[in-house]
Amino acid sequence: MTVTVRFAPSPTGHIHIGNSRTALFNWLFAKKNNGSFVLRFDDTDKERSKAEFADATELDLAWLGIKPDRVERQSERVASYDAAAEKLKAEGLLYPCYETADELERRRSRAR
Repeated sequence: MTVTVRFAPSPTGHIHIGNSRTALFNWLFAKKNNGSFVLRFDDTDKERSKAEFADATELDLAWLGIKPDRVERQSERVASYDAAAEKLKAEGLLYPCYETADELERRRSRAR
């Protein structure tokens, strides 16, 4: 069994101590088990995600001594997500949501 762990920050700001802790623990676990550590940027929020924050995250991790075995970006996988959604639609397993964003937020508020 091969161990693969990931650290998946959103590049919408600088990493903080909590992010660093998660990255460090995951990296240490991967290295202890001869596995791989993947830095996977969750950069699908086009308005808030910035390349300079992703670059800063990589520099901060390097300062901590953490070198990812692989770097991925969620934004590069959107086509495969769309294809999977279309396949599910074609099989009758994915249904559209007809609630507006306001209706969903009211529902979330009531649930809280």
